[in-house]
Amino acid sequence: MGKIVVSIARILVGVLFIISGLIKLNDPVGFSFKLEEYFSPSVLNLEFLAPYALAIAIFLVIFETVLGVMLLVGFKRKFTVWSLLLMIIFFTFLTFYSAYFNKVTDCGCFGDAIKLTPWESFFKDVALLLLILILFFKRVYINKFSFAGFATFLAIIFCSGYAYYVYNHLPVVDFRPYKIGVNIIEGMEVPEGAPEAVYQYDWKFNVNGEEKIISTEGDYPTVDGEFIDVQTTLLQEGYEPPIHDFTMELNGTDYTSEIMEWDKVLVVVSRNIEEANTKGLTAIMEVVKEARSKGYKIIGLSASNEEQLAPFKEKYQLNFDFYFCDLTTVKTIIRSNPAILELQKGTITQKLHFKDAHDFEFEN
Repeated sequence: MGKIVVSIARILVGVLFIISGLIKLNDPVGFSFKLEEYFSPSVLNLEFLAPYALAIAIFLVIFETVLGVMLLVGFKRKFTVWSLLLMIIFFTFLTFYSAYFNKVTDCGCFGDAIKLTPWESFFKDVALLLLILILFFKRVYINKFSFAGFATFLAIIFCSGYAYYVYNHLPVVDFRPYKIGVNIIEGMEVPEGAPEAVYQYDWKFNVNGEEKIISTEGDYPTVDGEFIDVQTTLLQEGYEPPIHDFTMELNGTDYTSEIMEWDKVLVVVSRNIEEANTKGLTAIMEVVKEARSKGYKIIGLSASNEEQLAPFKEKYQLNFDFYFCDLTTVKTIIRSNPAILELQKGTITQKLHFKDAHDFEFEN
């Protein structure tokens, strides 16, 4: 019976670690953004780690994936189960902290492929912890395959090569709402009959010198007393469209609807112009010049303000308007800084890392 239980736990944990690791390995830059969120002052207050978020992210996703392989093939079982146990203890603490204090609304366990609420992430980690404890105390039943070492070596080589590729290009599989083929306007629409958010309002009044609280789901109560305060609690989340935070603003005016009607738009995207790769800006400007000669409208999209943009616009001849968009949204749209985006009446038709700028396909 012990061997059967261990075998089941081994398969479940190994496969889950590999799936989780590969999903994040597909987008290590996105996972690094999630780590930066955890390192922020409002969460763990580990700002000194923020500059190393990408390196930590790449190491963690490779290590997570390789550990799953090592468990399945039985390689270095003592090291493997100890590593699994320490990782899951840390992540269980992290997800509980995020859920209890409502610090990070999405743990990033499965990247953008599978969204889990903080409490779902915590209970998932608790289940994994129980399975790993079984493996830890019954590791004698974890048999080693003859090809275990070779399989582990191949896993390390594959994961390292894959991480290098997606970092220097873009994720091979795009799970985000801004993938190629998506129409941004359609992505922002709320279907008719979609569930709306339900809130509870706790109204506080002073009635004849005594504090009285009346709860409603929105209506202002009829009370013969002096209003003091109101507290709002979300009872049920409503439908949220896949794209809900996209804007293109210039000088305080939102031009999103207008730009979404344009044909042949080349968008130069930079989440933070001061951190943009300078060689990338040069490469992209070569594409911009050709695109302009072919009748494309050229615009920029960034979370940087005009003061930050000015010296770069002058140095790299970025002679087009940059529209403002929220930093988190720009990070979500495309992982490269800078990057190229092509829009056709609001539909994303091309997305390119600056290293692939020369692959931009012009419309005949």
